[in-house]
Amino acid sequence: MTGFSTRAIHAGQDPDPATGAVIVPVYQTSTFAQSAVGEHAGWDYARSGNPTRDALQAALASLEGARHGFAFASGLAAGDAVLRTLAPGDHVVLANDVYGGTFRQFNRVHRPWGLDFDPVDLSDPDVLAAAWRPRTRMLWIETPTNPLMSIFDVAALAAFAHERDARVVVDNTFATPYLQQPLALGADVVVHSTTKYLGGHSDVVGGAVLLDDDELAGRIGFLQNAVGAVPGPWDAWLVLRGIKTLAVRMRAHCENARAVVAALVRHAAVERVLYPGLPDHPGHEVAARQMRDFGGMVAFRMADEPAALRACARFRVFTLAESLGGVESLVEHPGRMTHQSVAGSLLEVPGDLVRLSVGIEDADDLVDDVEQALRP
Repeated sequence: MTGFSTRAIHAGQDPDPATGAVIVPVYQTSTFAQSAVGEHAGWDYARSGNPTRDALQAALASLEGARHGFAFASGLAAGDAVLRTLAPGDHVVLANDVYGGTFRQFNRVHRPWGLDFDPVDLSDPDVLAAAWRPRTRMLWIETPTNPLMSIFDVAALAAFAHERDARVVVDNTFATPYLQQPLALGADVVVHSTTKYLGGHSDVVGGAVLLDDDELAGRIGFLQNAVGAVPGPWDAWLVLRGIKTLAVRMRAHCENARAVVAALVRHAAVERVLYPGLPDHPGHEVAARQMRDFGGMVAFRMADEPAALRACARFRVFTLAESLGGVESLVEHPGRMTHQSVAGSLLEVPGDLVRLSVGIEDADDLVDDVEQALRP
């Protein structure tokens, strides 16, 4: 199986051998019978493994072109497992526009434990080189970033980090494996919040780690079991259901985003549109090279914070809510919602910023909603 949609529907998802069920069953059990002491069919306790979760892990690994896949209870749990492979005193360089929850985890969980980090502008080679230290062991990339939609050259950054014996981690949540393949670009590890586009229906929370390195995969697998931040079988099944339609949904998200962006660009109330598909976006050329399309996430800036807050309150088709990547369109004010945890830090989000997760409703309805929400 080579086609993306074919793998999304079939990889790791053979018909159930016991019943012939075409869809992977939800193995809602905490334990498994053993034929003799220490002898079982591959599963003994559901924290350590579950057939539904195994199917999801195989499917996600196939979509990212990885040898190993691990599912977690959330995207932050997935990221936490990757960071636990480091040691106290190690240093990480990360983008200065990462998701607020990621920054909070670095700053308030792993820094007190002994991990050091610096958020920098990864688009500037001189800034990156200046931030690098003898104990830098990892480069953490988001592209596109949340919420400022910055784009970073994964291949170039991976080459830089590998020359200095550091691993490269890419949070591929915004792009999804349909639009971007970080491992093929040189990254070592890919992380996802499967809550978003992979699940796609705003009804599940989950995360994933995908990678090729056998030794590192052993460590991630150990942490998955030892720490226990695993998804239940129902959550795994919901993400499996979601990825079956990932390709068709992403095409619709991208098409609708272009229509919404066109409306925003021509609107007098909008100061600037942040969307990598625009030719004047600083990362447009890189995005065009390393992505299949430009995604369904759009951000824009208004005259000031009061204007942004008024706009957020006036949307009707777009729902005012946190999260992203579902079939329904969402609007939020990052500074007071998803990124409130970075207020007062180097990563503080402008108060005039509005973020849209463009869904798959009729494009004309979304455009009309944007125009009425932004009316004086």
